[in-house]
Amino acid sequence: MPYSETPRLGFVGAGRLARCVARVWARAGYPVTAIASRSAGPARELADQLPGCFVADTPRQVAERADIVFLTVPDDEIGAAANALQVDSSGTGARAVVHCSGATPVDVLAPVRARGGDIGGFHPLYLFGGLDGDQTRIRGCSVTLEAAPPLIDTLTALARALGCHPLSIPPGGRMLYHGAAHYAASFALAALSETVSLWQQLGFSEDDALRAILPMLAGTIETAREKGLAGALAGPVSRGDAGVVDKQLALFRSFGGDHATLYALMTRRAIGLARRRPVPPAEAALAAMERSIENVLGDANHAPPHAVNRGADATAGVPGDKTSAPFDNAPKQH
Repeated sequence: MPYSETPRLGFVGAGRLARCVARVWARAGYPVTAIASRSAGPARELADQLPGCFVADTPRQVAERADIVFLTVPDDEIGAAANALQVDSSGTGARAVVHCSGATPVDVLAPVRARGGDIGGFHPLYLFGGLDGDQTRIRGCSVTLEAAPPLIDTLTALARALGCHPLSIPPGGRMLYHGAAHYAASFALAALSETVSLWQQLGFSEDDALRAILPMLAGTIETAREKGLAGALAGPVSRGDAGVVDKQLALFRSFGGDHATLYALMTRRAIGLARRRPVPPAEAALAAMERSIENVLGDANHAPPHAVNRGADATAGVPGDKTSAPFDNAPKQH
């Protein structure tokens, strides 16, 4: 039996994701009828922005007032939240329970299915900032969906109501999908943090560094959109400048920690992109880079555990340590 074109939606969890999608769906004509949260304050704050929305004390109360219940709780709490729900295939209560995790298998909701309910996954590929701007910035993103008919059709419509592109994922694929997505999200932030910590040795503040590198990052993303990943590659690897790569590896190795190891691993991936370019660099140059990389990684494999950098403030003489910097004589930013 198909779902209503505008099913009643409920939420267990009132965090950043729920605050964004609930408000967008309400404006699109989907009734958001109930919200429960571990702390009543966030649920009440969100419900106050949604016409006719009930602040529930328990997940069961949400299920009594919604056709589809979205679980927007931490992964470790999804199973318990699902078990606390009562599904009702007769149409007077919740027919479906959907979690919004990228990593947790949908089968964690199997007890709901055993009680006659539909189950699914709905994961927006977006880093929610908890700000009002999320409601517009999410447009154009993708939402990964996993469900059987007829629920999948309703989830597809809900994704499009957000202005997002539906993306299907096979059962059992969520951990791979979510783990790989980190490279374009949290790990991209980690790479930016590495740039900032290294530039601090030149006297740049974090604000100065971000002001310089964020436009470059935006340009890189736009070029990748237009030319693809291999076509957007720039820098010494794309030009076959093996000497520059070798000198930079030596510099980062002199800092200690794992700066050279990280640079070597990322350079190895860049070499793979360079080989895919329409006119790749000379193979001899790429092979020379690979030898430099192996020298660094071989040393890293034999380094004692205490030699691994634990962060930007790890050891003296490496980026982040203001007391012993290799560029003490460098000009400062004003």
